Order: sequence, then C-alpha cells, then structure tokens
Amino acid sequence: MPDDRIRRIRPDDVEAAVQLAYELAEYERAPDECHLTTSQLHEALFGAAPKLFGHVAEVDGEVVGFAVWFLNYSTWRGVHGIYLEDLFVRASQRGSGLGKALLAALAAECVANGYARLEWSVLDWNPATEFYKALGAVAMDEWTVNRLTDAPLRALAEQA
Repeated sequence: MPDDRIRRIRPDDVEAAVQLAYELAEYERAPDECHLTTSQLHEALFGAAPKLFGHVAEVDGEVVGFAVWFLNYSTWRGVHGIYLEDLFVRASQRGSGLGKALLAALAAECVANGYARLEWSVLDWNPATEFYKALGAVAMDEWTVNRLTDAPLRALAEQA
C-alpha cells in the first residue's frame, strides 16, 4: 500500500525542494557547489517539456524530504529506467521510513511503466550505503562515474 506521506511534487513545493537541495549540499560537504534557483527547478519540473520529475515527503503539512529523478535508457534492456538525481530527508525525520517510502514510490514508477532499472549514485562515506544494500541495491563498484563540467565541457564542445 502506498505511503500517504509521499506524493508527486507540485508547483507550490518547489521552494521547499530548493531548500532541501541546499541542505543536501551541506550534508554532502559541498555547500558552495549548489546554485539552484526556484525558477530553474520550477522550469525543469513544470515547464513546457519537463525532463525532470519529483516526489516529496510531507509530514504535518511540511515538505521534509524529496526525490528528483529523470529517465535514462538501457540499450541492453531496450527500455527506460529512472536515474535518481537526489534523495534527501531532513535529519529530524530520518529513521521514520520516509527515505524507503520515497524509493518505493520510484520503484512503483518503474514497475508501472515497464522501466528496467532504478539507479543512483551515493558517496562512499555516506552511511546510507548500508540502508541501500539492505533494500537489495547492488553497488556498481566496477563502474567509475565520469563528468565534464565548466571549462573542460566547453573545451570539448568547441571540438564539435
């Protein structure tokens, strides 16, 4: 049975979600790296052609957790999957089942839509890794995440 504390994000939740993104950046020891604005997130979620989706955890009328995600695609499986960009629950609500409920909602999205995978990245030091393992998540240790941003991204683009 779905957890009634979890629902799809609505436009009036965007400001709270941005605040949670900043809290996540603080938690991940990178507060200066978060530059998200309310208008950016609103456009990504609710613009003319949204490519980002989200769920929130709400307790007593307050948004206390969120998950934002987008579709990826597996050429080997031949179907889409969900890539979970961010999952965060405020410290005061951790241990209440909200993190698991948010993940369960995304798993339900996958099953309902025929998606083959639910994937995310987690920092090695994050204690949530044990929680994820307990759910049956498998660390993809043989894969290394690569990323281009800022000047290297622009330099490569100039070669196109």
